[in-house]
Amino acid sequence: MNLFPAIDLYGGKAVRLYKGNYDEMTVYSDDPVSVAKHFEACGAKYIHLVDLEGARTGETPNLDVIRRIVSETNLFAEVGGGIRSMETIEKYISAGVKRVILGTAAVTNPSFLMAAILKYGSAVAVGVDIRDGNVAIHGWTESAGLHYTEFMTRLAGLGVSTVIVTDISRDGAMKGTNRSLYAELSDNFPLMNVIASGGVSSLDDVEALSKLGIYGAIIGKAYYTGAIDLAEAVKIAN
Repeated sequence: MNLFPAIDLYGGKAVRLYKGNYDEMTVYSDDPVSVAKHFEACGAKYIHLVDLEGARTGETPNLDVIRRIVSETNLFAEVGGGIRSMETIEKYISAGVKRVILGTAAVTNPSFLMAAILKYGSAVAVGVDIRDGNVAIHGWTESAGLHYTEFMTRLAGLGVSTVIVTDISRDGAMKGTNRSLYAELSDNFPLMNVIASGGVSSLDDVEALSKLGIYGAIIGKAYYTGAIDLAEAVKIAN
């Protein structure tokens, strides 16, 4: 299993939100590039980046920081946060990002999703954010009225190869990951790369997810609080 230590970017800083709430933001570092370099030193090969400002505006205000992370490390970078146009995708791909993540736009604008997949193929992933069984959109503030299984089936039919599945109730809450959810997805969608997001808060979580045989897991708050030693997590995941 591949580990994706995460950096959420806001104002050029590494921050974390609690359950996606911008009013509950903690700044962990003024130097995200050094954080990324530490990920690499711990043995990580991947990094999950989210432009929280971009998620609100649809712009790319943290592009320069992301470009530096890509150029100053050898990490495989995936980026999400307000990607709503082909132009934005091209900006990130041109900056060396290996995979972009479409969120709300993948739900509300299926023609854009199809165009992105046709042009960029496996470099396009989709975020599947789940609250009470349904897909949440617009920064987790609204329900799409769509069950996650139906949405995943639709994505598989379109040729989406990678999905980042977040259980919103677990995100940043340090309550452990939803192992039963990812076991179900591993069984039902064996041809898709499923990345677990939200609540990965211990080495036990990492080991359990790795045994499920899913493609990857994102480590966020647990790294910053010291609950997970990243170097140890990488060893367990491998």
